[in-house]
Amino acid sequence: MVQVTELTRVTPDALDALARLLPQLSSSAEPVSPDELEEMVRSDASHVLIATDADGHIVGSMTLVVFRIPTGVRAWIEDVVVDEAVRGTGAGEALNRAAIDLAYSLGARTIDLTSRPSRVAANRLYQKLGFEERETNIYRHNPDADATTRDA
Repeated sequence: MVQVTELTRVTPDALDALARLLPQLSSSAEPVSPDELEEMVRSDASHVLIATDADGHIVGSMTLVVFRIPTGVRAWIEDVVVDEAVRGTGAGEALNRAAIDLAYSLGARTIDLTSRPSRVAANRLYQKLGFEERETNIYRHNPDADATTRDA
């Protein structure tokens, strides 16, 4: 049985869990500092959700970001990660369902997320939950990009 809650305070367990989980999401992920996690927890826009198992161990996390733009309140799901040891047990689904409920309760008109095509199980889950693939281009600006591109 997985329980999903919003992280409301920084704890050593939460920091340890994120240090263990984030490298499973991205090999380039830096550990989250206590101050960074505190900033996220205090923010009205970001909601850090954690999934715990029956023993109270954190087995997954995600961040839901809810924000207002001129066309309404929108939400993004970011950095979804479930511990490799418990994937396929419903933790990812529980996290996403909690995020969907929270986003709509906060007035979001839509919820977006991105997922690499190689994450087959995750993509299947998102479709099962009603997310539809959009035909769009995703662009990212990297501050380490060549300075000449910024001056153009």
